Amino acid sequence: SMKEAGFPLGVLLLLVVAYITDYSIILLIKGGNLSSTKTYQELVKKTYGLVGYLILSILQFLYPFIAMISYNIITGDTLTKVFQRIPGVGLDNVLTDRHFIILVTTIIFTLPISLYRDIAKLGKVSLLSLILTIVILIIVMVRTVTFSPQVPKSENAWIFAKSNAVQAIGVMSFAFICHHNSFLIYGSLEEPTLKNWSQVTHMSVALALVISVVFAACGYMTFTGYTEGDIFENYCRDDNLATFGRFCYGVTVILTFPLECFVTREVIANVFFHGNLSTVFHVVVTVVIVAVATGISLMYDCLGIVLELNGVLSATPLVFIIPSACYLKLSKERWNHSDNLISCLILVLGVVVMAVGFVMTVLHPQECSHGKEMFYCSPSNVSLHNSTLPP
Repeated sequence: SMKEAGFPLGVLLLLVVAYITDYSIILLIKGGNLSSTKTYQELVKKTYGLVGYLILSILQFLYPFIAMISYNIITGDTLTKVFQRIPGVGLDNVLTDRHFIILVTTIIFTLPISLYRDIAKLGKVSLLSLILTIVILIIVMVRTVTFSPQVPKSENAWIFAKSNAVQAIGVMSFAFICHHNSFLIYGSLEEPTLKNWSQVTHMSVALALVISVVFAACGYMTFTGYTEGDIFENYCRDDNLATFGRFCYGVTVILTFPLECFVTREVIANVFFHGNLSTVFHVVVTVVIVAVATGISLMYDCLGIVLELNGVLSATPLVFIIPSACYLKLSKERWNHSDNLISCLILVLGVVVMAVGFVMTVLHPQECSHGKEMFYCSPSNVSLHNSTLPP
């Protein structure tokens, strides 16, 4: 997103998206309390009827489903490079085949964890995922200091703004969104009150913002215009510290995958089974969702475009548009009340980002250099590239 928006503007946009995320998550629960509903779908159905309910259900299914696809792509990208560092494992070894890795991790890890019925049981899994994220962040920070001098800076690397800023907002929305499982998590609190929810939200979004800003700054400062959608694609294959980071990254997304599966399964249960799945249907629906997501990720491997499209088409309406629209219809406050005015502003911004972002993504898709060793990993290429750069 820094590469697409320009670094200074990108940081400002991160702050804006974090604020909107925080505000709209709380707005969502306020709307639930005003309408006496306990799920995102019930809230929209009560507010905008069957049509609104179906639109939300499609979006609420698509976002986590496409996220599951992106997690599989990351798993295939990262773990294959980890296994290449094992002595005796060559490029012709099955452990370096992304299709094999995706299938094995799905069968052994993500599918069994996704079969849990209670999201609260994933608490320890989420904690481990968070700890690994901090480890990855430290690795990226260390490599900013030690590896950055080896990577030449791209042209106009520090320009304030670039033309693809709207797509960057989509990617940021993808990074911050948790609206689709907010009611699930709100219901899992020991005391589900608006005050407790606000505290949890503020702390979570603030931590996510700090991690995102540090990730973005360190990643972009190291690779500037050469930054890939998956930052670990930028590090050289023989970098052992980056290899450990890839391993942690792969484990993190494997552990995050089941959370998204919970949401997709809940949407299907609510739309087709009145909210209740028998044990048999629970297993069947879970297996079908995971199998289809895995199948798509085996066929397509360009992460950047997946993130952009999911951001503008699914995340943006779920973050910006729907919570604001629901609250505006349910609110009994005067039109000039601060909550109403901010909700209107977020709603309009969401519509603009969604429309413009989709057009820009289609017209100017990201280049994808999946699986290629970057030119600066070869010392001769770096010196040649430096000699051709303008002074």
